Amino acid sequence: MTARVPASLAEGRADPVVPALATLPARRLGVIARDLRVAGRQRTAWLLPLAFFVAALSLFPLGLGADPTLLRRVAPGVVWVCALLSMMLSVNQMFSADLADGSLEQMLIGRRSLVGLVAGRVLAQWLLSGGPLVLVAPLAGLAFGLSGHAVGVLVASLLLGTPVMAMLGALGAALALGLRNGAALVFLLVLPLAMPALVFGSGAVVAALNGEPAGAALSLLGALLILTALVAPPATAAALRISVE
Repeated sequence: MTARVPASLAEGRADPVVPALATLPARRLGVIARDLRVAGRQRTAWLLPLAFFVAALSLFPLGLGADPTLLRRVAPGVVWVCALLSMMLSVNQMFSADLADGSLEQMLIGRRSLVGLVAGRVLAQWLLSGGPLVLVAPLAGLAFGLSGHAVGVLVASLLLGTPVMAMLGALGAALALGLRNGAALVFLLVLPLAMPALVFGSGAVVAALNGEPAGAALSLLGALLILTALVAPPATAAALRISVE
């Protein structure tokens, strides 16, 4: 008895599973491109966090005075708190539009990985809300009188910490999806979870201001980013399934 050879191999064609797996990154990029196109039509949605960040930072010198020593001392905590609050302004709407038009149900019953779709949505959200904050951070550091080294540490800390806040915001938005006063619930859920990122990020900048090495705090922030990337997307996908059911 001879073994049967699959038709795809007998005809010299590759297994159809292989191109399907190969196109997974392309599908995720398609989700990101779709979200960016939608955000391009609704500029207020992604300009509001940046406007809040700049406006809130500009109020602190007016309230605290023009003392450069005082401004330099409070700069790390002020910049990080403003970044956290500004990112929380837009995460509440991350999945609400999909729930309203029925596309979220199509995501749940489709063949695509829901975790991959969530990861693409989080990356698009970070590009719209966290990325601009990282770009504006050097100007904010210079406005508060930070040194060049401290400004570099501030940018590095935000580059590591803002994705953590975006993933935690997605998880909070999924848990509060469809609930009344969901925006307030997202704040209550996300703010305690984001405290370690706030502590490590501002601590790295404080260490740089004091002439101490900031590598330890940045390493802890990087470890927190890896841990959040492993846990938050699957938890967000599970929360979306529970919210729809």
